[in-house]
Amino acid sequence: MRVIRVETSSATVLLTEAPEPKIRDRQTGEIAKDANSGEALMTIGVVYIEDGESSLIKVTVPESGVTEGLTLGAPVSLVGLVARPWESVFNGQQRHGIAFRAAAVAPAAFPAAVGASA
Repeated sequence: MRVIRVETSSATVLLTEAPEPKIRDRQTGEIAKDANSGEALMTIGVVYIEDGESSLIKVTVPESGVTEGLTLGAPVSLVGLVARPWESVFNGQQRHGIAFRAAAVAPAAFPAAVGASA
């Protein structure tokens, strides 16, 4: 499937769910691993705000890419954010969506208000 790079420079991204291990198999509790490096994967929840619209999304990040100092409700930077369309059949039902993945998540600053004076 095609990987689409997501440009985030004009967006505000706020952390809504703290990093937690990504579960590969809910029955066994197996943690998902990166297919290439074997590194454990984490998921975070963010609200992505751009052009007056917002979306809640889950983003997968390798464990080494989760930076210290993340605070719920605070802005974050998603380094190397990409979107990958997916589809599967589960219990005879066709399902599809978009999976988001970043190389790293780090604390960021709120963007300066347009037209604000110092």
